[in-house]
Amino acid sequence: MDYLRTPDERFDNLPDYDFAPNYVQVNDGQGGTLRMHYIDEGPRDSEVVLMLHGEPSWCYLYRKMIPLVVAAGYRVIAPDLIGFGRSDKPTSQDDYTYATHLAWLTDGLQQLSLTNMTLVCQDWGGLLGLRLVAEHSEWFARVLAANTMLPTGDMKPSEAFFKWKAFSQEVDVFPAAGIIKGATTKPLSQAVYDAYNAPFPDESYKAGARKFPLLVPVSPDDPETLSNRAAWQKLRAFNKPFITAFSDSDPVTAGGDKYMQANIPGCEGQAHTTIVNGGHFLQEDCAEQLSDVLIKFMKNNPLQER
Repeated sequence: MDYLRTPDERFDNLPDYDFAPNYVQVNDGQGGTLRMHYIDEGPRDSEVVLMLHGEPSWCYLYRKMIPLVVAAGYRVIAPDLIGFGRSDKPTSQDDYTYATHLAWLTDGLQQLSLTNMTLVCQDWGGLLGLRLVAEHSEWFARVLAANTMLPTGDMKPSEAFFKWKAFSQEVDVFPAAGIIKGATTKPLSQAVYDAYNAPFPDESYKAGARKFPLLVPVSPDDPETLSNRAAWQKLRAFNKPFITAFSDSDPVTAGGDKYMQANIPGCEGQAHTTIVNGGHFLQEDCAEQLSDVLIKFMKNNPLQER
């Protein structure tokens, strides 16, 4: 598999980002390996919070949350999905499928041998993370879902999603940082804007970012429809603590929280929250509020009580 690796110097001196890089080699599915980057902060013997980003961000999105969660006594693992951040970037869009993304992420997490994780997932972090919860529920102790969903293609997505999908394929220069800027409620400084562009020196690095919108199941004959339906059957029996913390200003995922609350048993009795003044990328807009929800959720649902 042909891939590119973003030069390390692109990640030097990014604002609020002084985390040491960590790497694991994952099977590329074609007889080779790809390097997956992840942040690993906090005490190694503490409970693990797994933070999964989406499109077209990278683990930089969680930079303001990580110190707050570590200060509360937890260990944070925040991977860069293959094709994003400091992880390797296959150059052909054909190399990216829902199944390959899931396989790469699964391989990386298996190598880290993590247990009793609390998943924090947003955007594609949920499309992948909720599949992991369904297929490897023994890995997880709790879930916090924010502005995400696990679509099967049986329900028509929002008009906002279809507009985003068309834009992603038609625009000449895929504006990674511009997309994030347009889906936040607070202004981005130029330095933060540049940090979101850092993984992508030019268009040749953006095959994964370009492909993601095409991989969302939007019809019943999508390649991942059957797998996602099967995942939902397992999620409808998932009774470990599950909380939603969607924002109030995200037209793409609006309503997903109510669906989860109605269909996942672990949602019962939890303090589901609407994050006020948060856009799609609520980690950027409302890091303190989301971190507070997460920390209270974990402390209110301690491991020893289950």
